[in-house]
Amino acid sequence: MTTTGPDADDDATTGADADAFEAMVAHHRILADEVTRRVATLLAAASGDGAYEGAVAELAAYVTEEVLPHAVAEERSVYRAAGGLPGLADTVAGMVAEHRRLATSVEALVASESPAGAAELAESIEALFGAHVAKENDLLLPPLLADASVSLSRLLVEMRRLTEEGSRLGDVVLDVRQLAPARRHESIFAAHAALPPGAGFVLVNDHDPKPLRYQFEAEHAGEHTWDYLERGPDVWRVRIGRPAPAGR
Repeated sequence: MTTTGPDADDDATTGADADAFEAMVAHHRILADEVTRRVATLLAAASGDGAYEGAVAELAAYVTEEVLPHAVAEERSVYRAAGGLPGLADTVAGMVAEHRRLATSVEALVASESPAGAAELAESIEALFGAHVAKENDLLLPPLLADASVSLSRLLVEMRRLTEEGSRLGDVVLDVRQLAPARRHESIFAAHAALPPGAGFVLVNDHDPKPLRYQFEAEHAGEHTWDYLERGPDVWRVRIGRPAPAGR
């Protein structure tokens, strides 16, 4: 017998949310496996006589281009929903802090000057991210799935849209919220200086970086683009780019 009416709609919603749960867990597994594979490559290179810098670059690029945009999208979709559920606000805050630690660890990895230092940082990144996704799977997603007021399938669609938006141009995400204020502008201007024409990066900040924009306009007039992607109240995201040559 075919079920119709409100109960059928509820069953369909429940099924879609269960599928979304499985899809999120599967994606976490892929991300963690890819990080682990790159860490293993780096450890092998660092323990031998060959160059290890390429393995450092590959791990840093994957975390920067795949993991961190996903993390930002999660904060704006799944984490916002989870933070509104009873007893989860502190858990969500801790997991946001782990995103910042991950970004800071990648910066330290890129700046490392020895194979041993790079290996130690790579192992810490793997451990941090592995524990992090386990918390998401065990502490955040089940309560969201169980709450009738939350549509996990809609959150998945929103998270995918935000992830695609953040990486549609292949932009690196530069999250400076965990950096000391004195280091923020230094990191941002260094990222801009490294951009080839037509490229950009997404700046993530905890306040409106309007003074930074004035500094760009004073020191790099005609050499930068500035596009707000999100304007608070908790997170500001700005795409900062280097214009492509005229006619291209």
